[in-house]
Amino acid sequence: MKTKKIISIITALFIAAGAAGCSAQNTAEKKDVTSGSSSVTNNKDADKGVTGGTEEKGTPEGSSSLNTERTADAEADTGMFAGEAAFDAAAESAERKSMTADDKTAAADRDDIIINDLPMEPSGEESSVTAEAGLLTAGEWNDNNNWGFFSNLVKSGTISFPSYNVDPRYRTVVTAKDSSGKAVGNAKVRLLDKDGKILWEAVTDKNGVAYLFGADESSGTSVEVESAGKKQVFELTAEKAADEQNSGSQTGSRELDVKLENSSAFSDQCDVMFILDATGSMSDEMMFLQKEFTAITEEIGTDKTRYSVNFYRDKTDDYVTRCFDFTTDTNDLQKKLNNETAAGGGDLPEAVADIIEETVNKSSWDNDSVKLAFLIFDAPPHDEDADRVAAAVKNAAKKGIRIIPVVSSNSDRNTELFARAAAVTTGGTYVFLTDDSGIGESHLEPIIGDYKVEKLYDIIIRIINEYR
Repeated sequence: MKTKKIISIITALFIAAGAAGCSAQNTAEKKDVTSGSSSVTNNKDADKGVTGGTEEKGTPEGSSSLNTERTADAEADTGMFAGEAAFDAAAESAERKSMTADDKTAAADRDDIIINDLPMEPSGEESSVTAEAGLLTAGEWNDNNNWGFFSNLVKSGTISFPSYNVDPRYRTVVTAKDSSGKAVGNAKVRLLDKDGKILWEAVTDKNGVAYLFGADESSGTSVEVESAGKKQVFELTAEKAADEQNSGSQTGSRELDVKLENSSAFSDQCDVMFILDATGSMSDEMMFLQKEFTAITEEIGTDKTRYSVNFYRDKTDDYVTRCFDFTTDTNDLQKKLNNETAAGGGDLPEAVADIIEETVNKSSWDNDSVKLAFLIFDAPPHDEDADRVAAAVKNAAKKGIRIIPVVSSNSDRNTELFARAAAVTTGGTYVFLTDDSGIGESHLEPIIGDYKVEKLYDIIIRIINEYR
């Protein structure tokens, strides 16, 4: 978490993300890297040591992607490959709970920062960079598209799940096509057990793909697919129910291709939601995020696109959630963003369960639209909220809401794993800020394979394009 001076919160976290459309490639470099495990001290300093090398640091120039590739050789220069770091979530959780009184006082001081409404240049010794669009750097990693790598991490004990009762380890991948071989998007897909009980529900994307969870390799015997008002049931044969060769007993993946008799057109409507952790610890990057989304606003229109902005803090703050429903009135959203401040918090976990419940369950998502929820945060849920979090994530998958976490500076490993679990189980993708911009405090290096460092601005636009 951070000690930053008074700065501005997002005057324009938005008006973003519409007409450019949604069709982009995953930025992650897919390389066959098998993760081992090594012993490291499981604290925040050790986490920061689990880093990959970067070719350049500092402020990026221009408006195009940086395309700074993280390679295994560069990571070797740091003495440790990110995918080889041993991870013990329980130990790290115990460390957080054993904070000294001084630690807690410092945390409280950190999160009592208030952000002014007007943009301003950071002052003092901590930063001399003027907030501009295109400065924040980030990476993207999609575990569903790198399932073998993900499975190896789980099997080796490098990472472990469930995370806050969200379990991405056992999946069934359904690909739906019509009689002509065309992908069927927006079909409702359900994983059933032998008694017909629904274990998991999802919605196919524009490629006709849906990911189902909630069952290990011994359960889930059939899949029901509903499209254009017609339901069809497909049995999972013994062959199709078998684990992939790279899975083993700790994780599994099943593949099922289905041909549908009825199919409807894929919707060209898009609902884009931004969910922002507004506690004081987010303040050091707030004014840069403000500029990022202002630039996206200028790049994208509002044609066939609705937006929503939402904020949350924690249970002891002046508010827990502050939500605004979908609208095409971007001027009104701009005013709401300008009026918001970042303050409060104090301990590590925040009210993640409350905000996911409210935005998933109570917002007026369009039934047929492409649904994207960008969760911009730096801290995990409260341990006692695990059941609520898991239920809300499961309901997001049922509605076809793709959770796209954007993990900010000074996050911990638990935050990373929760974010990745939420992304995997809802068919989303994982985004994380990096140190390459030189902005803000240290950013945790995730335990993933090779990836490219790009501008956050470019990644957000590309992700929206990927799903539409």
